[in-house]
Amino acid sequence: MSDTPRIALPVVLVGPMGAGKSRVGQRLAASVGAPFVDTDLRIVERYGPIEEIFDREGEEYFRIVEREVVGEALREEAVISLGGGAVLHDDTRDDLAGLPVVWLQVSASAVAPRLTGGNRPLLADGGVERWSAILDARRPLYESVADFSIDTSRRSVARIVDDITAHFGGTR
Repeated sequence: MSDTPRIALPVVLVGPMGAGKSRVGQRLAASVGAPFVDTDLRIVERYGPIEEIFDREGEEYFRIVEREVVGEALREEAVISLGGGAVLHDDTRDDLAGLPVVWLQVSASAVAPRLTGGNRPLLADGGVERWSAILDARRPLYESVADFSIDTSRRSVARIVDDITAHFGGTR
């Protein structure tokens, strides 16, 4: 008998920048023996750094590219981390219906140190205040797609993974 918990795949992680989607996703994937897909990393592999896409082509073009990559990823049996703005696209929200979706929440005070020194084009001007405004605008979308939400502000990654696995019926 395997010690690896079993959960239905894909499992999708959504949430704002700095919520821990990549770290939690990597650990969750390892825990359940599944591949991990970070859609932002896929975009970088195919099209170059996200901040350069924004500078060169603009946000509208980036969202088209993001939608293409997300649409592909959601058909894989994997743990999938979506970029913070992926939920802005109607088709992505439609695709998420019926899939297990986890909204990783985080407080502004906890996210501030996580965002320093990053290359996040939407935060270039405004820092945590800009982050808060983006979150406020996207909160209804995260709420609408999520089956489960968990606050990552003060929890260990291991605890978060255990909670997600337990919620989605992970059995050993």
